[in-house]
Amino acid sequence: MSVPVILRSDQSVYDAVVTIFLEDVGTLIVIDDQGLLAGVISRKDLLKSLLGNVDTNKIPLQMIMTRMPNIHFTTEHESIWEAARKIVDYEVDCLPVVREAEDGREGFLVSGRISKTTIAKLFVELGGR
Repeated sequence: MSVPVILRSDQSVYDAVVTIFLEDVGTLIVIDDQGLLAGVISRKDLLKSLLGNVDTNKIPLQMIMTRMPNIHFTTEHESIWEAARKIVDYEVDCLPVVREAEDGREGFLVSGRISKTTIAKLFVELGGR
């Protein structure tokens, strides 16, 4: 699992474009004002939102993100094989790694991410042993 790149749902598309380049990732994870998983944004989502002459500083991420319950994710307790299967089956580049929110909140807290790159690095490491 790697460190997730997280933005808030009220941040702008411009913020997402800058972050995706600075962090060199293909998927951003979006949280709501309670810190719970709200959505994901891929490079493809960003490209679609940039078509036409729009002011990206005025468009909040919640307008373009893929939302719950349409997000595919994995948990801290699922195997890397299961995460890889989900990535292949759902044709996504990255899965948020989540755990149930405690303290009475309904939803998921983000604890990491599993990407195609994470899995490739693991295979290289295991193959070198």
